[in-house]
Amino acid sequence: MSLPSLLPLFALLTSLVASVVIFSLPEKSYRLQTTVNLVAALLKMGLVAFMAWGVFHDTEYRIGFTVMPGVEFLLKADALSMIFAGLSAVLWFLTTLYAVGYLEHSPNRSRFFGFFSLCVASTMGIALAGNLFTFFLFYEMLTLSTYPLIVHRGTAQALRAGRTYIFYTLTGGAVLLLGVAWMHGLAGGLEFGQAGQLGETDPALWDSLRIVFVILIAGLGVKAALFPLHGWLPQAMVAPAPVSALLHAVAVVKAGAFGIVRVVFDLYGTEFTHELGLLEPLGWLAAFTILFGSVRALMQSDLKRRLAYSTISQISYIILGLTLLGPIGTAGGLVHLLHQGMMKITLFFCAGNYAETLGVHRIDELDGAGRRMPGTSVAFTIGAFGMIGAPPLAGFITKWTLGTGALAADMGWVIGVLLISSLLNAAYFLPIIHRLWFRKAPNAWPEEQSWGRFETKALLLWPPVVTAVITVLFGLLAAMQFSPLSWAELIASKEFWS
Repeated sequence: MSLPSLLPLFALLTSLVASVVIFSLPEKSYRLQTTVNLVAALLKMGLVAFMAWGVFHDTEYRIGFTVMPGVEFLLKADALSMIFAGLSAVLWFLTTLYAVGYLEHSPNRSRFFGFFSLCVASTMGIALAGNLFTFFLFYEMLTLSTYPLIVHRGTAQALRAGRTYIFYTLTGGAVLLLGVAWMHGLAGGLEFGQAGQLGETDPALWDSLRIVFVILIAGLGVKAALFPLHGWLPQAMVAPAPVSALLHAVAVVKAGAFGIVRVVFDLYGTEFTHELGLLEPLGWLAAFTILFGSVRALMQSDLKRRLAYSTISQISYIILGLTLLGPIGTAGGLVHLLHQGMMKITLFFCAGNYAETLGVHRIDELDGAGRRMPGTSVAFTIGAFGMIGAPPLAGFITKWTLGTGALAADMGWVIGVLLISSLLNAAYFLPIIHRLWFRKAPNAWPEEQSWGRFETKALLLWPPVVTAVITVLFGLLAAMQFSPLSWAELIASKEFWS
């Protein structure tokens, strides 16, 4: 067995071993816990970057073994997996820094960071899964490792949110298992990375394949927060800010969306999905979810709940891009995996800063916060304008590419969806920005904390500043060779549309 074949396993083990080590450490060994987390996160980023470079140059990284006849556990790196793995690696490091500052002096830190690392290990396993069986194992591992993070505070509200989350996700997992088993019975253990493998299937099986497709999308749609399977997500906002950032930008909702990408492209193929009559209904469902999430976001007065409904809307841009029947729209959907993650984690970091520093949770409490916390508020403003789609930010690149893909696919109605959703994005983000910068600050904040020369703790300030800068660079440098857009175009043209 060669060293390159072991790299996917090593990338998985960095966070998995870190979680085991952290669970074994004494509760009060804060410095050692932090060191283990950060060293593992840096190592993971290096491994993923090395594999991405190799994948670009057609190097194969794969390792697996037979579990039972016809069933294989398989880890592999391909161009698509590198998008999700890269996002997970970079944002794990930044979220760890943020969580260290956010949870300083909090109880049960060992438990938190142990499950936090386990959650990232699950996400990396999903990214590097080479087939449906392996994907399902890590998908359910993610469900179980995320639950303790949601209920971390132990309040009645947190426990209620945890029950809702576990009901939705375990039910979705049971549905997904049915689809995985049925697919295995129809077609065997299909490997990811070979686009449209079911396209040559006997027409006598097409009706069964239609049913299995619906089952798989339903199972994955729970975590992807597709309407009407989204109910768990707003309630999960009682979790600490680092957990909310992880749920929305890196782990749970992205795992669902990434799974749908694998099903549509790697298993069915876009053209075959269209031939089965399934692509257009999926597009309409994604479009409805986009508009539904935006309308519901308008109705929220709590900042994190508004951001939660925004996530419900924004994640469906990824799925909408899959349905545009062409490489341009495909690239627009794929690149939003990265763009949405960077913009949304910025917004949740900032929401956590307002809560931790000023005691502010509601939108109507943000008046004048821009002058009190300028660094945080500039980052929030960049993230918000990115979500709206203002040039030259990452969100503009997504919406422009999706719109171009819609025109190329002769699906003009998508342009209307993009325009309406952008107006709705502006309607629920611009009032927040106005309050931050143009309203008079109150005489006293609800629970103001002072942090010396910085507006808040340095570990809370720098992560959103960094992700905001990356949001700008993703837009400005979109035409460069190794930008997220260029990587998505590489996947769309080389892997799926060759």
